[in-house]
Amino acid sequence: MTACRACPRLVAWRESVAQVKRAAFRDQEYWGKPVPGFGPMDASLLIVGLAPAAHGANRTGRMFTGDRSGDFLYRALYELGLASQPEAWALDDGLELHDVRIASPVRCAPPANKPTPEERDRCTPFLREEIGLMTSLRSVVVLGAFGWQAFLPLLGSARPKFGHGVEVTLGGLRVFGCYHVSQQNTFTGKLTQQMLQDVLRRAISPDDQSC
Repeated sequence: MTACRACPRLVAWRESVAQVKRAAFRDQEYWGKPVPGFGPMDASLLIVGLAPAAHGANRTGRMFTGDRSGDFLYRALYELGLASQPEAWALDDGLELHDVRIASPVRCAPPANKPTPEERDRCTPFLREEIGLMTSLRSVVVLGAFGWQAFLPLLGSARPKFGHGVEVTLGGLRVFGCYHVSQQNTFTGKLTQQMLQDVLRRAISPDDQSC
C-alpha cells in the first residue's frame, strides 16, 4: 500500500509537500507516501478518519501523528485507557494503542484536505482488506461525514444519515458517527473532549450497556 501511485493528483501533492515542507519542519525528512493504519490488528474498535494531514501523518508516517487533531484524539484515547500516552509526535515516540486501531479511507494527503470521490473509491480496497483482517472487530467510530460515506459501502447497501452520536448496526458491527477531530471543529467547540469521549465510551461498552 505504501508504494501505491494510483492517484496522480494525490501523488503529486503528497510528494510536493514532502519536498517543500513547512518552515517549522524544514530540518525533518517527510514520509511523503500513503499512510498505513495504526494499532493492533486484533483490536475490537476501529476509528476511521478522512485522510492524512499534509504536515501531520504525511510528515510522520503515522495516522493522526504530529498535528493538533491527533493530539485531541489521542488525549481522548488516553483518558479511556486506549492509548499509552496523550500525545503523538513521531513514529518513535513510544505511543501504543490498546484494543483500538486507526485507519482512513484515503491513504494519501489530499490538497485542501478534500479527496475526490474517485480518489476515495480507488483507495477503498485498502480499508476493506484491513477490516477483513480484523477478526475481533466489534465497533467502528467514523470521524466525519466523508469517512461515513466512504465506510458504509463496505458493510452493505444501507445508507443511514451521518450525525454526531448516531449509532447503527451494519454488517454485524456497531457503527458510530462522530464529528471529525479537525481544528475547525475542536477550536470552535463543535466537538469537545467530552463529546468525543462519550462516543468512544459507548463504542467500547458491551452491547447491553450502550445508549
